[in-house]
Amino acid sequence: MKVSETRNAGWALLALTVSAFAIGTTEFMTNGLLLTLADEFDVEVAVAGLLATGYAAGIVVGGPVLAAATLRIRRKRLLLLLLAVFLAGNLVCAFAPSFTVLMIGRFVSAFSHGAYFGVASVVAASLVPTRSRAAAIAFVFTGVTLANVLGMPLGTFVGQHAGWRAAFGLVILLGLLGLVGIAVLIPSGTHQPPTTLRNELAALRSRKLWVALATTAIGFGGLFSSFTYIAPLLTEVTGFPASALTWLLMVYGVGLVVGNWSAGRFTERYPSGIITFFLAVLILALVAQALFAHDPAVTVVVLFVVGCAGFGLIPPLQNRVLSIAAEGATLVSTANIAAFNTGATLGSLLGAASLEVTGGYVAPSYAGAAMSLVGLVVFTMSLRVRGRRSPSPDCSHLVQR
Repeated sequence: MKVSETRNAGWALLALTVSAFAIGTTEFMTNGLLLTLADEFDVEVAVAGLLATGYAAGIVVGGPVLAAATLRIRRKRLLLLLLAVFLAGNLVCAFAPSFTVLMIGRFVSAFSHGAYFGVASVVAASLVPTRSRAAAIAFVFTGVTLANVLGMPLGTFVGQHAGWRAAFGLVILLGLLGLVGIAVLIPSGTHQPPTTLRNELAALRSRKLWVALATTAIGFGGLFSSFTYIAPLLTEVTGFPASALTWLLMVYGVGLVVGNWSAGRFTERYPSGIITFFLAVLILALVAQALFAHDPAVTVVVLFVVGCAGFGLIPPLQNRVLSIAAEGATLVSTANIAAFNTGATLGSLLGAASLEVTGGYVAPSYAGAAMSLVGLVVFTMSLRVRGRRSPSPDCSHLVQR
């Protein structure tokens, strides 16, 4: 690849990452504004929390549906369409007169979330040589990790000082920036015809693929079993003051960035080993988080490692499904995004169940470790499952150059 082509690919990846940052920010932003939104619409905090649940449901439902329905649309045009849907949903949120309308806006904006990351992964992979594919995917998902570190605190700050509607306005501005970037920087033209629904559905017949999707959901889900209840663990068990949560979550967020970046560098060289490594580290870190929860110094270190191992799984797991089903890359890639969010939902439910049974805030960490251990077993089994596999698929036909 020529220097000029590498530079152009870098700018195109940046545009995809900026859009990912906007989408990630809107996903997590309501977590910091729950009390404000509950007061605004006169609902219980638990009810306001359904804004996050509704968003997750929109991702799981919308991703595969949109991916299957839009296969004949050129990839660049589809990315712009998905961002337009995302912006429309946030516009509804910004002007929502009631909680119901706000929930509808959240669901609409989430509807394009899964499809965007599925298509963006394929487009990112097509912009670079095969050896750099995982790194390109990791770069795009850096937008989500930065949304945890910067986007959510920024949205919360704006919402608390300028009103929650202004926070959604901020997301709209970020989304518009990403949309313009994609319109200008993603290559246009036709290299090969778009894939067909038959090819996409054929990829779903692979047993190896379904085991890989199960690995994503179960292995990654263990992270959220713990993280959903990390605040009470840090304050009630470790003894940190509530005011320390901001910097503690930033430590966790830095771990997300480091893990995502590290995985992007080593996935192509060790495609199976890197998944095994991060799953094993995540299991051990979650156990350590429970065992040493009363030790503040150890807890801070472990918090970083948990974030690092959890988000270190994203690039290799996404890369794995692309390797298994190159011809059906768009739908399969989107299905894996849905699997990530399904795992997050299942992990949160498992954490809640463990907390209900034991009454102790360390229980979700143990539950998460057990869930990820099952994911590791499933992944080990997947290495022995026969099925279609293309170790080095060419995804260039899925983006119009």
